[in-house]
Amino acid sequence: MQTRRLQKLLSKGPRELLVRGQQEWSKTLECWLGRGSGERPDSDFIASEICPEYRDGSSETIAGHIMARIQNDLKGQWLELFSSRDAVSTITKRRFGDVAAQIIESADRVRRGRFDLLGFQDLSFGSPINWSCDPLSGTVAPADHWSKIDYLNPDSVGDQKVIWELNRHQYLVTLGQAYWLTRDERYAESFVDHVSSWIDSNPPKTGVNWTSSLELAFRLISWVWALSLFAKSDKVTPKFVFRLLKSITAQAEHIEAYLSYYFSPNTHLTGEALGLFYIGVAFPELQRSQHWRDLGLKILMDQLPIHVKDDGVYFEHASYYHRYTTDFYLHCYLLARAAGLEVPKLLEDRLALLLDHLMWLTKPDGSSTLYGDDDGGRLLPLGPRRPNDFRDTLAIGAAVFGREDWKHVAGDAPLELLWLLGPVGLESYDRLAAKPPAALHREFLTCGYHVVRDGWSRDSTYLFFDCGPHGTANCGHAHSDALSFEFATGSSNWFIDSGTYSYVGLSESRNSYRATTAHNTVTVDGCSQSVPAGPFSWDFIADVRGNGSIETSQSYYVAGEHHGFRRLADPVTHARTIMFRKPVDRWQSQSPYVLIQDRFEALAQHQYALHFHCAPGCMIEQEGACVNIVGRDGQYLFLLPLKVEENGDCSPIAISIEEGWVSRCYGQRESAPRLVIACTATGPGEVVTLLVPYMSGEGCLVRGKLADDLKKLSEQGRPLPDLLRSLSGWFANALPPSGDISL
Repeated sequence: MQTRRLQKLLSKGPRELLVRGQQEWSKTLECWLGRGSGERPDSDFIASEICPEYRDGSSETIAGHIMARIQNDLKGQWLELFSSRDAVSTITKRRFGDVAAQIIESADRVRRGRFDLLGFQDLSFGSPINWSCDPLSGTVAPADHWSKIDYLNPDSVGDQKVIWELNRHQYLVTLGQAYWLTRDERYAESFVDHVSSWIDSNPPKTGVNWTSSLELAFRLISWVWALSLFAKSDKVTPKFVFRLLKSITAQAEHIEAYLSYYFSPNTHLTGEALGLFYIGVAFPELQRSQHWRDLGLKILMDQLPIHVKDDGVYFEHASYYHRYTTDFYLHCYLLARAAGLEVPKLLEDRLALLLDHLMWLTKPDGSSTLYGDDDGGRLLPLGPRRPNDFRDTLAIGAAVFGREDWKHVAGDAPLELLWLLGPVGLESYDRLAAKPPAALHREFLTCGYHVVRDGWSRDSTYLFFDCGPHGTANCGHAHSDALSFEFATGSSNWFIDSGTYSYVGLSESRNSYRATTAHNTVTVDGCSQSVPAGPFSWDFIADVRGNGSIETSQSYYVAGEHHGFRRLADPVTHARTIMFRKPVDRWQSQSPYVLIQDRFEALAQHQYALHFHCAPGCMIEQEGACVNIVGRDGQYLFLLPLKVEENGDCSPIAISIEEGWVSRCYGQRESAPRLVIACTATGPGEVVTLLVPYMSGEGCLVRGKLADDLKKLSEQGRPLPDLLRSLSGWFANALPPSGDISL
């Protein structure tokens, strides 16, 4: 163990050793000498933290100046929104009346001490609020120095995600929105009461709410927004504002001292940098405002080419964190523009790539494909929205950059756009024409993702295929999902990712939701491709690679393979090829269909299981070797698996329908059916699965003809290529000349 630690230490570069050493020394001084702990006296804070031109005044004079500036000069220092209070409120009530009512209802629930956080509903943290309590387990985190708290230990902390989500204080922005819409001062009273209670209960450096610099950054962004929204309320007194400013400064100092340069140089680091950038722009009265502004912007720009690959995909290979990153850099762009800073071209270019990927991940029903972890949070929730619906970010990007294709996919203007960009931004979006993207498939080559569809309407067919690497560094947010796919038609999500559900609070679920069995791919002998260690690390990582793609006039093919099962006593290689057949009208159907070929290279006998996870609400019906899945709005999916022996003969396989679980938001899960297709093969093996979506009125033409012919030919033991080619032209000219759908 000591040798391993020494090797790990020696592997670090000089700068990492220096930064980590400084951070450890700071922790030591805080623990031994109490450095940075406790609330600072006003006089000391003014002398050291306020710009010289404001130091002659009292604390209340300084706070009064800050509030006057916020009230009267926001357009010059801040976002357009805050200089348009009356217009934003009027438009919200007139154009987004139903959403406005939901905001007010949510704010009223907060005032009553009831919170909806992540996937959890109607949580109570006590009265007064216990800011360190996990209400799910009743566990209260210890009030120790922050560095001594093991926040990943559910026995001592509970689920820290739930505690942190409350302490992000994003609900204060909801209170502020309700205040704008109603002018009800009770919302302002709640804002002041909650922040004052938090400062009282969370002195600097103490407790679980100081353990993550990212959580401090999220909280500061919420406070900045809330203070601006409540700026005209008499309840927000100079005394309160000055105390708030002292806490903001203490938290910004903490973030700077413990930036996640080497601890979690992912969205932790960029989120922390954005928090510093926010404070630097929003509070020019602070002595270090320009320093924090410049430092935050520098980190964000330095990390941009690392975090956003050349194909536009976030480097941790987790679509929810891709959305986080897109929001981070959108806010960075808007803040820089509002502050009159020069916006680097790299920022615009990479933002366009980030938003492009979000566009391609948007399924026909408006939801987004989830791959990798989903933590359920948001940078700044400005309206109620499904957690897996990223179209508000896409719409904001369309308004900012004038992209007609993004608007087409984003749809109607969302409330979030108005509250971030103001009436001017909404008008820009309304004037923008909506034009569907010209392309129907996109390869994200660096990260190995492929998306193909037959159109960009709400009744289109969509396929996402993952044949990219497991993740980055320790792959903390990756899942064991090599060669998994998602498939949707219109409002029916036939096969989806099972989600995340929990990080720490439900540890047994953490591994089950990121296991191979929870994804639309294959297990061998019941084993996962990759093997997890702790909640954010892995003992074994599958080596995945793409094998290219081919497009013909009628079909699109993509292939990949992984070596995750080569660790078995008899090594197995799994290769998957997907053929997306473009729409065909010879059967009076415009729907495409899909062939999935799974090939296994091995010597000994193995049990192979293909997993298919349906969305909640789907129903699976089995008739012999054929499966029919009932979706929404009269939509159906016909599925037929065929096992191919080495000599080309078809043989029976086992089909089972099971009750599974799908999580579409952290902490929330729903029952959903899943299909498992199992077979045993000795030596090389192959399974081909046919997917044909159709509408109820097309059953006699599509399902009837196709199913009858396939069943007859399957019973005759006909070789697969002959079987497929015999379907009266269904597959004529669809396959490459070799008759094999592998690439």
